Amino acid sequence: MKNLGLLPSALIGAVASARSMTPMATLATARLAGGRTPGTLVLLDHPLFKFGALAMGVGELFGDKIKSAPDRTVFLGLLARVMSAGIAGAALAPHGRERAGAAVAVSTAVPLAYLTLAGRKRAMAQMGQTRSGLLEDVLVVLAGAAVVALTVNQRRAA
Repeated sequence: MKNLGLLPSALIGAVASARSMTPMATLATARLAGGRTPGTLVLLDHPLFKFGALAMGVGELFGDKIKSAPDRTVFLGLLARVMSAGIAGAALAPHGRERAGAAVAVSTAVPLAYLTLAGRKRAMAQMGQTRSGLLEDVLVVLAGAAVVALTVNQRRAA
């Protein structure tokens, strides 16, 4: 995805629309594995950020199955999507275009949060909250991992 400009930022925004912490968790995983993002963000190199993002990503996957979990379109849910999509979109944007990448990711994540919620509600009516959530988890985590893996450069052994 090296020559696709801001497409990775838009795609990670779509991921954030369904799981707010997955973009950050996939980026943290890539950074822990030695990957470098095209966009420059010092935050991605801080150990607390990396391990915190992983913990929050895993926590979100479990928390989503709780019956009292709020919809992703409540204020705090949208705020989490804006922050996560913005950071991830900037990191996956070409160097020097981080702000544009953040804007594209956020512009994708927020409206798609309403569409992914509608899809999830339909799936919940057919298969229940836990099964629909697990299916959504698999699809979203795989999509996030694919976008990040195709965008992040791996460090070469010297």
